[in-house]
Amino acid sequence: NYADQKQEYPINRYAMETKRQLDVLDKQLANNTYVVGEEYTIADMAIWPWYGNLVLGRLYSAAEFLQVHEYTNVVRWAKMIGGREAVRRGRIVNRTWGEEWEKLAERHSAADIDVVLAKAPQSHKRKEMD
Repeated sequence: NYADQKQEYPINRYAMETKRQLDVLDKQLANNTYVVGEEYTIADMAIWPWYGNLVLGRLYSAAEFLQVHEYTNVVRWAKMIGGREAVRRGRIVNRTWGEEWEKLAERHSAADIDVVLAKAPQSHKRKEMD
């Protein structure tokens, strides 16, 4: 909400650029399990917080507008990465917004993460793995 009113040109420009990047990523993932190949690497770790969360509907409320469901390989990859135990744990650290089971403002030990994740409803625990 940086502009007083929505402006068509920047919305179109950046939406198309995002869709272009999603298309490039989707094509790469069509032939690979992970971004660089068959192993989980720093590339996946760096890209997932942006594009993974975007296609999972967690960023900017833009998933429907950008039609992210069309990028099936990116969606598959995002769900797979999002289901990793380390990712599920890392997503909540230093997070101060969301549901009680999604945020941990301060972490002093791994047990702090366990306490927060234990609050997640069963339906969410299953959904993360789908």
